[in-house]
Amino acid sequence: MSQVRISVAKRALYQDLVNEYVKRELFPGGFGLCSRFIEGQSYLVDWPAKPDGFPCDWAWADIQRAAAMIGFGADAPWVNRPGTTVICCNDGLRPVTFVIERVEGDAT
Repeated sequence: MSQVRISVAKRALYQDLVNEYVKRELFPGGFGLCSRFIEGQSYLVDWPAKPDGFPCDWAWADIQRAAAMIGFGADAPWVNRPGTTVICCNDGLRPVTFVIERVEGDAT
């Protein structure tokens, strides 16, 4: 298996859904973007373990199949870069989008 890099590409917030579904009394200061990730962060996968420092078990559960697919040599046919896919966690209110890339050679 090749090494895989997971990079945080984008964080989103669907304010209309937040307004409709979030209990405001639980979040008096507001309900913003995911605070566990910041755009530009990256992590190397040492399969099958979650990457060191990866701050969200839920997001790892959501994206680990895509990381395995890329690491074992598959390509996403809809992505214009071989060895790359784009995927997000399943938080329907404030998803985080990740770019997953196969790393050839030394990734350090």
